[in-house]
Amino acid sequence: MELLDVLSWACIVFTVGMFSSGLSDLRKMFATHSTDNIQFLPFLTTDLNNLGWLYYGQLKNDWTLMTVNTIGAVLQTIYILAFFYFTAEKSGVLYKLLAALALLFVSSIYFTTVVTDEARLTQLGLFCSIFTISMYISPLVDLAKIISTKSTKCLSFPLTVATFLTSASWSLYGMQLNDFYIMIPNLPGVVTSLIRFWLFWQYSHSQEKYPYRPVQA
Repeated sequence: MELLDVLSWACIVFTVGMFSSGLSDLRKMFATHSTDNIQFLPFLTTDLNNLGWLYYGQLKNDWTLMTVNTIGAVLQTIYILAFFYFTAEKSGVLYKLLAALALLFVSSIYFTTVVTDEARLTQLGLFCSIFTISMYISPLVDLAKIISTKSTKCLSFPLTVATFLTSASWSLYGMQLNDFYIMIPNLPGVVTSLIRFWLFWQYSHSQEKYPYRPVQA
């Protein structure tokens, strides 16, 4: 098996595994019939990201991109529908859904009628790259909170591992294809994952050192 085939399968397995992390939220919604402590926006932005890369994969005729993002879009859509069904704030969720649909409609009109065939792949790749980079960087807003509290309770270690493996495999896959639109936006995912690994290492000792409060005499 060639290196590109190995990387292709690695991208599929690791990315689908990362997308499947939302199944725990799905089970929780069905078990509690509520959306307490579950965020809606990550489902929506990931779905939009999947649809953008799916279109890019279709233009490139890349079966790896198409397979991964088709599965991702289906999973995220299921999470979105479940969230909408169980949430008590349906109006707020509906507004966000309508805004996302409007963005998809405007984007599809722009890329199919305004952009020329020669420039479509380049502009779509740039758009998807910027969107992916912003998604990878956005969790770093919790960095100040983690450092001030010296606690990594708001971070998921399994998700950090999945993000690192996914980002690394896509970066190598893009490098093999000489596709900078695939390689470059996944490099921040590798970097942010390494930062989170360091945070787990840095603050795990302090968390383990004082697991309980001293009993007052």
